[in-house]
Amino acid sequence: MNRDGEVIAVGSGVYEGAEGWAQGRAEPAAWLAAVVEAINETGVRPAAICVGGQSPTTVPMSGSPAVTVLHPAGATLGFEEQHYAQREILGTDDVAQVWDWVMARLGANVRQSRWPGDATLRGYGRRAATGQVIGHTDGAHGLPHDIPLVAGAQDAFFAFWAGGVDTPGRALDPGGRTGGLAVAVESPQERDPHAMRSAATGVDIVGGPVSSHGLMMEWLSRLTGRPISELLDLAELVPPGADGVSVLPYLEGERAPRWNRELRAEITGLGSGHGPAHIARAALESTAYGLRHILDSLSLPALDVLVCAGAPARSPVWCQIKADVLDVPVEVPEETDLAAYGAALSAGAGAGWWPLPGDAPSGSWPRPAGRVVRPVPRQVYRDGYKRFVESGDAAERRLR
Repeated sequence: MNRDGEVIAVGSGVYEGAEGWAQGRAEPAAWLAAVVEAINETGVRPAAICVGGQSPTTVPMSGSPAVTVLHPAGATLGFEEQHYAQREILGTDDVAQVWDWVMARLGANVRQSRWPGDATLRGYGRRAATGQVIGHTDGAHGLPHDIPLVAGAQDAFFAFWAGGVDTPGRALDPGGRTGGLAVAVESPQERDPHAMRSAATGVDIVGGPVSSHGLMMEWLSRLTGRPISELLDLAELVPPGADGVSVLPYLEGERAPRWNRELRAEITGLGSGHGPAHIARAALESTAYGLRHILDSLSLPALDVLVCAGAPARSPVWCQIKADVLDVPVEVPEETDLAAYGAALSAGAGAGWWPLPGDAPSGSWPRPAGRVVRPVPRQVYRDGYKRFVESGDAAERRLR
């Protein structure tokens, strides 16, 4: 990214999962190698480097296997407590967040990067604000000497920043394997303890993550042997309402707003005339219903716009379904990987191009241009949403 917020080079690095490992364990050296590969692939010398990632994830400073957000340790606890449960599983106090571990390996001082308003984690290093320079590359791992290394943050926070979720009325679904809804609101005099600070002063973010929105399509792809792109094309051929097929996208339980890890996915309404296209359509609609369920639980005024990010944002049919179900315009950025864009914003703050998050009002940072998808409200979606909530309620009752 340059000073105008334009993406001028893109690189990517691939790391394979640790096949056969227990859920929630990972090899941090593979993450480091992928970061270096992505930087080198751009072919430019960065003015600064910043890294984000999934959280909570705890890495031993020794580089031995990490405990990730997918590990069950502390999963029913709060954000800080989950970190401490991960550290206990590792059996060492010499730990770091994943992005801080990568920065340390590249030459930074060991720090604890924290987003504005986040509590300090005990035992994870001295606190550093997201966007603050915490060191410089030492020339190892094939990178040049003396590039500023900048404190990072959770990938979702970077996506909120890049998506402009710092103006009340704007909301974002970060996409990915999980997804969720983040809504910008004016900071009240008495802050909601569950709210987070946005990048802008005087604006908070409320909402919550879901567990399996993107994962539903990955699962259906594995089940049918068809690529997700083909399933999306098939879904577009099915009318709204999926001819009566409904899905609860709870493959790995559900987070907001149900917060129930015991829930499981359900597909109902299947008949002999239905096929993969109908299930794909119903799965897409279920993700939009899930977002609306979060929004309804917040009891907020109507949204002005929903920003869609990640791979789902590249699907016109998926974006249209979200616009129609929530009855709100959907903004689709040209750069759909908003987490990476947000990490570049943090690097730019470290380079002195713009303020750190939390230090300036809305509109102080660039954001990617985008197109707008207009909603077409439909009764079939209103009926489908009602069934979605009722089916989820019934599923929870069966677990009692």
